Amino acid sequence: MNKDEILNDILRGAVDVVSREDLAKKLASGKKLRVKFGADPSSPDLHIGHSVVLTKLRQFQDLGHTAVLIIGDFTAQVGDPSGKDTTRPVLDHETVANNARTYTDQAFKVLDRDKTEIRFNSEWLKPFFASPAAGVSDFVNIAKSVTISQLLEREDFRARMKAEAPISLLEILYPIFQGYDSVAVKADVELGGQDQIFNLLMGRNIQKLSGQEPQAVMTMPLLVGTDGEKKMSKSYGNYVGLNDLPNDMFGKLMSLSDALMYSYYELLTSEDLAAVKAEHPMEAKKKLAGLITARFHGAEQAAVARAHFEQVFSRKELPEDMEIYRAEKAGKLSYLMVSAGLAKGMNEARRLIEQGAVRIDGEKVAEDIHFEPRSCVLQVGRRQFRKIEGA
Repeated sequence: MNKDEILNDILRGAVDVVSREDLAKKLASGKKLRVKFGADPSSPDLHIGHSVVLTKLRQFQDLGHTAVLIIGDFTAQVGDPSGKDTTRPVLDHETVANNARTYTDQAFKVLDRDKTEIRFNSEWLKPFFASPAAGVSDFVNIAKSVTISQLLEREDFRARMKAEAPISLLEILYPIFQGYDSVAVKADVELGGQDQIFNLLMGRNIQKLSGQEPQAVMTMPLLVGTDGEKKMSKSYGNYVGLNDLPNDMFGKLMSLSDALMYSYYELLTSEDLAAVKAEHPMEAKKKLAGLITARFHGAEQAAVARAHFEQVFSRKELPEDMEIYRAEKAGKLSYLMVSAGLAKGMNEARRLIEQGAVRIDGEKVAEDIHFEPRSCVLQVGRRQFRKIEGA
């Protein structure tokens, strides 16, 4: 590809670019760029919403550049205020360390390990608070150059102040911490979700204060979840996890609306959108589900998942490889669902029943019935099945 084609390919799907001219200049320089992406390990698993930025980072790697993946083990204990209307609880060190291990494992399902530099920001942020603090003078010089009025320009802070909701001092400091990450790793480019634009621009400012050439900044959209309404999040239950089993991943992606499907194509694949839109929507959706499932599980598993989907949903047949659960005593259906691994807790089980998502031998269950152990097929949603056997 020529320079313009490379730039257009890199900018595909981007929301903010600061600045296009800056990025074009860096890409044309012939320099091996250091492209930064930071993630706070605030939960144990990643979903394909996270992979939007990871996929963009992989594009830079494929062009020969170095991905600098920053695991925010320090900043995760502070709490990113981006998009939050309340102060997030502070995580303990052990939780953050455990989450960080899963983040690195899962990130390499997208990134090229050989072209990735992994850094933990406690390496340079922790000394700010050590005694004696080797880095405290650097932090003081930066902190005195950033005004409170600048930090309070954040839309989420303004909204919380208007609502008289509290803002902690740590949250005020968070953008400075994240911005200093760019100084520490000498980033040429930083990527992030569109809700991160304030923090990414802070990185540019702090690099200038530190005598470095400011990084180019590019943000990507927040992927809408499978419900078609809210951003993808485990807390909303509308996510596709990177560690989802192939059948579950394929099935969740097949539940997307046609309009949302095209957004996923743009943000998660390199497919030609015009060609995709010329296909029949159902076939295009199966192709999308296959591409994404293959990325995380391999082409063979993706083909098996497609065959499973077509058997169960297209032809309305039951899956052949249903897990067997032996029900040993009578009780509420919700209890059976939890025991069989079809719900995480009783409240979730009852909610699924109320939503009409539970079937026994194909018949929808309208309430949390008393279940006597017997042989049947218990189905939750479109993808989860258990073959129940009586004691």
